[in-house]
Amino acid sequence: MTDLRLGVLGYGLRGSLARTAHRPGAGSRVTALADHDVTARTEAAVAFPGALISTDHRKVVEDPDVDAVVILTPDHTHAQLACEALRENKPVFVEKPLEIGIEACDEILRTAYETGTRLYVGHNMRHMPVVRLMRDIIGRGDIGEVKTVWVRHFVAYGGDWYFKDWHAERQHTTGLLLQKAAHDIDVLHWLADGYTRQVQALGDLMVYGDNPHRREPGEPKTDDWYSKDGHWPPHTQRDLNPVIDVEDVSLVNMRLDNGVLASYQQCHFTPDYWRNYTVIGDAGRLENFGDGPGGVVKVWNQRRSSYRPEADAEYPVPDAQDEGGHGGSDPLLIDEFVRFVREGGRTDTSPVAARMAVAAGVRATQSLRDGGVPREVPDLDPQLVAYFERGQTR
Repeated sequence: MTDLRLGVLGYGLRGSLARTAHRPGAGSRVTALADHDVTARTEAAVAFPGALISTDHRKVVEDPDVDAVVILTPDHTHAQLACEALRENKPVFVEKPLEIGIEACDEILRTAYETGTRLYVGHNMRHMPVVRLMRDIIGRGDIGEVKTVWVRHFVAYGGDWYFKDWHAERQHTTGLLLQKAAHDIDVLHWLADGYTRQVQALGDLMVYGDNPHRREPGEPKTDDWYSKDGHWPPHTQRDLNPVIDVEDVSLVNMRLDNGVLASYQQCHFTPDYWRNYTVIGDAGRLENFGDGPGGVVKVWNQRRSSYRPEADAEYPVPDAQDEGGHGGSDPLLIDEFVRFVREGGRTDTSPVAARMAVAAGVRATQSLRDGGVPREVPDLDPQLVAYFERGQTR
């Protein structure tokens, strides 16, 4: 089988995904790449010898030697680039989140439907071992029927990753309740088997908004913009983005279409970095302690009691089958995308679910900025829902 030839748009922080997909002789390889940044293009030329390297995305999208397009550009550019590639009949991988607005998401899905070109969204958390484990436990009925889900997201490196570049600006992200939370909201929806219909949120810019140590407009990030052990406590951060107008802490309440009640909390100035899920059914509950190798998912479902750390069942979070980003989920994500481009069919990721996660994040952000007034999440066109749920076949 010949390699699937991939054209990549964008080679920033998620350039690691392009490197994961570059497996000459093993199923896929990068043959073309476009990025506006000269440093990114220089690094890409080394990573992908012989590939076409350009500043113009159209040269990649229109290249006859490109079989499919992988979009790794900033979120607010996804709709334009995805729709151009879809209209060229090139199957498209869009990095999560799908876009930063509901209408933009719907435009992508509608274009895929009208052209009949395959669309895939990179919600890699659906391939994370901890998420798979929790879903398996729920699917077995170990906690009964899911009734409520609580998610806490501690983002220790939030100051480094989200307040030193375009992520800090509403015009590029809408807000971190979309850019960051869309991933966890998608998992929450997957575990609860439903989509958010009503949201209410509160939040604030508590820490990074008051930090005066900003770069000048147009000044690039410093080489030490990220530090695993430094930049603590948060007020010691330096060289922040010139504009910061997204919140660094937020709380969301959600009602799903199947009656499940859920909550999500996100903080970008905690000292630890992990996600904690608590899923409660009518016959027990589960909770993860740690979300990678060495972590455990505990289940309490045998009796009532006061607090007891010893659960009725404990399941270690499995090691990833393959090394790679995001706990080994990125290689699995690429495997599924390549298979989908070649063969079609259902996938564990879902364009409809990706849109619904963005829609929940958008409406939650609007609620947050309007004093917590509840918002309804709009439905997606039933024709589009049916098309994608059939595996993108008519």
